[in-house]
Amino acid sequence: MTDLAAIKIDKQQLMSQIVTAWHNLQAQQPLVHYISNSVAANYAANVVLACGASPALIDNPYEAESFMQIAGGLNINLGTPTEQQVAAMHIAAKTAHDLNKPWVLDPVGYGAVLAWRSKIIDELLEYKPTIIRGNGSEISALVGQQTASKGVDSTLSSAAVYQQAQVLLQHSECIAISGESDFILSKALNCVIQVNGGSYLQPKVTATGCALGALIAAYAAVAQPSVATVAAHVHFAIAGKLAFAKAQSVGSFNMAFLDELYNLNADAILQHADIQVLAI
Repeated sequence: MTDLAAIKIDKQQLMSQIVTAWHNLQAQQPLVHYISNSVAANYAANVVLACGASPALIDNPYEAESFMQIAGGLNINLGTPTEQQVAAMHIAAKTAHDLNKPWVLDPVGYGAVLAWRSKIIDELLEYKPTIIRGNGSEISALVGQQTASKGVDSTLSSAAVYQQAQVLLQHSECIAISGESDFILSKALNCVIQVNGGSYLQPKVTATGCALGALIAAYAAVAQPSVATVAAHVHFAIAGKLAFAKAQSVGSFNMAFLDELYNLNADAILQHADIQVLAI
């Protein structure tokens, strides 16, 4: 366990940096290179637009390198990989790594059942993703634990997994585990940040997790990786909380959630953000 005195940020400092990251996202409207899956593409693009950034879904190997050169950040999502997409993923990840641009790896479905994609994820780890994000089952499997998942859905809570995930910091600056509470492990800040909030309806809207990965990439284009990751989770958590106060059924909640992502401002962040800074 990390000594509390060794943690390199406190809650007040982190809150200030989250607000700054939100302001920078609105001002800079970064271009995000998003290699998505067929289920999430449209929804994730709408989420990124609502939050203030500009998504582009370039998923062929003939354009991946040149587009990554102009993008501010990259998100790679393994939800429905095709051979052509996989070729583009390798090119984009290598280019981001070579150019020292932030990129996010979302290891959707990692585990023994989906062995082909899992091998691809192992290969992509060689390009040192800036941030790895996933649900509890995916992160636990990536660590090397034999866990069962329900398709691409998690059967493990984020709270049960985050201490296992420290080993993944050898591959990445930041590990994010989504769940009832989200846990972000930060190498740079030498701590774990717990983000509370949101709604139980979020997992019932297809592609919310995938969209979160794209939003992390957007924030990472304008902020330090750990702050960017926490800022994206806070953005989602507040929007989910406020949307649920207005709409308690899935369809209306989804519309309200997009509205709250768009309507977020600095005052709302300071009023509603619920975070804790924990020792690793």
